[in-house]
Amino acid sequence: MCGIIGIVGKGDVAQRLVDGLRRLEYRGYDSAGIATLDNGKIERLRAEGKLINLDERLKKAPVRGPIGIGHTRWATHGGPTERNAHPHATERVAVVHNGIIENYAALKAELEQHQCRFETETDTEVVAHLVDHHLKQGMDPITAANAAFDRLEGAYALAVIFANENNLMVGVRQGTPLAVGYGDGEMYVASDSYALAPLTKKICFLEDGDRIRVNAGGVTIYNRDGKELSRPIRITAQSGETTGKGEYRHFMLKEIFEQPSVIGDTLNSFINPATREITLPADLVEMVAKASRLTLVACGTAFYACHVAKYWFEQIARIPVEIDVASEFRYREAPMPEGGVALFVSQSGETLDTLEALRYCKRQGQKIVSIVNTIESTIERESDMVLHTLAGPEIGVASTKAFTTQLTTLACLVLAAAAKKGAIDAKTVGAMSDSLRQLPSLVNSVLQDTAVTIEKLSREIAEARDVLYLGRGAMYPIALEGALKLKEISYIHAEGYAAGEMKHGPIALIDDKVPVVVLAPHDKLFEKTASNVQETIARGGQVLLFTDRDGLTQLGRGCRWSVRMPVSDAFVAPILYVIPVQLLAYHVAVAKGTDVDQPRNLAKSVTVE
Repeated sequence: MCGIIGIVGKGDVAQRLVDGLRRLEYRGYDSAGIATLDNGKIERLRAEGKLINLDERLKKAPVRGPIGIGHTRWATHGGPTERNAHPHATERVAVVHNGIIENYAALKAELEQHQCRFETETDTEVVAHLVDHHLKQGMDPITAANAAFDRLEGAYALAVIFANENNLMVGVRQGTPLAVGYGDGEMYVASDSYALAPLTKKICFLEDGDRIRVNAGGVTIYNRDGKELSRPIRITAQSGETTGKGEYRHFMLKEIFEQPSVIGDTLNSFINPATREITLPADLVEMVAKASRLTLVACGTAFYACHVAKYWFEQIARIPVEIDVASEFRYREAPMPEGGVALFVSQSGETLDTLEALRYCKRQGQKIVSIVNTIESTIERESDMVLHTLAGPEIGVASTKAFTTQLTTLACLVLAAAAKKGAIDAKTVGAMSDSLRQLPSLVNSVLQDTAVTIEKLSREIAEARDVLYLGRGAMYPIALEGALKLKEISYIHAEGYAAGEMKHGPIALIDDKVPVVVLAPHDKLFEKTASNVQETIARGGQVLLFTDRDGLTQLGRGCRWSVRMPVSDAFVAPILYVIPVQLLAYHVAVAKGTDVDQPRNLAKSVTVE
């Protein structure tokens, strides 16, 4: 979602601000801007659309100064226009903001009575005017900023600079991440450590309620009452290298084809190849194995990873599981069981809905486990135990390799917990871990053997207005994920259903213009799925069947399209079968000419509710 970068430095900082924003592009945005102090005067450059538009403006009309703030905006209040782009400013103050100011309307009405004139539709402009109003009352910059922060309600991270203050930046974190970087004679702030990686390895992560006073020599952290606080400085493991597309046309395609490697890396971190044992922290495994109930919570694609894991935990480890989308979970005020464990899955580790659900579970006495891809995230820091997926930076907004490594990590946790609980014996653990270790090779074969076929048939799918996805058992969440991918990047309406639910409503949608994507490995549920496919074909549905050799022999003849998948153990089939639906979504989007890596209206890290 929105990204913040700030530098209190040496020499002109404008280009470095833009470079920092470039590292935040993966979060998703629709406008960008920077503000610097040139001889004490606030100078701004803003642009609608991609960062290249801002970069071109900077080249044509450079702004100078040793201090500045930058921002990539994902629109919440007000359209994605240059006028609404950050930084927002008055003559005295410039502000960048992630999050939402919930009481902005009341503050705006109050400020308008003091003759403040608003130029944008955003909630953020209120902050700039509120700080400016306090400056007019004779307050110094720090006091004015704190007086403004005291009035704000919502979730936000803010960085503020002031006219004629070349060595001062103030900021605050409340519910939305903000980090401070320590340089050599200069300091930095950013919404995540990835943006700071080329500038410094020394990072301090702020906590909710923290306020900061930054100058080139260091930072003072304090709370609302002015009491100074100490936060640990960490040496970040983030790489300063810029991730490129290499030989691939899009980041998403590159990340799809990286999956054999990153799944292998994740497996190698959890499975001992000599003993075939799952090697996870013993206290974590015991905690999960003894849980009276597991509560799995996530958003979007990560929620579908939880959905697959529910089948695994209950069938293999015999542990009862509840799953929920984070944005709804805490509002149900669910009673949590004594001895329960809550597990949270997030690529970014910063998703606000997931973080607030985590905090609810903590208050309810649950032990907290998180599975995250981004190191040093807020969710990681607030968890009792954490497992890292090893997907590496995922730049494409639509999650691919993060999803399969989440599933891989969850699969390893399931086996470890099942063995600890005695739900399966050592021989079964070894056989199932062998199935997992075969995954990189199987995924690679799918990528090599199906990509051309899927690209060709995707041109016909691209003509559809609606697409249905069907699956049974653990294939049902993969059908949901396949539909989500198609919606996200091609903008075609798609829905995923449990195959047995077709006759309870969705079958009314079937005609000869509706492609129906069926995920059906030849397993114990295949015959049931086959019946649903026949019902679809009988009504003119255009079936795209993903199945293995035996499935094709039995069902392939009646389908308009079919893609042969390798034979695999039912345990790992959900991870394998998501690969072709990722490829399908990608090639359909390319055929339609959409922005694959940064689809409209979407953000990589959703840090507002």
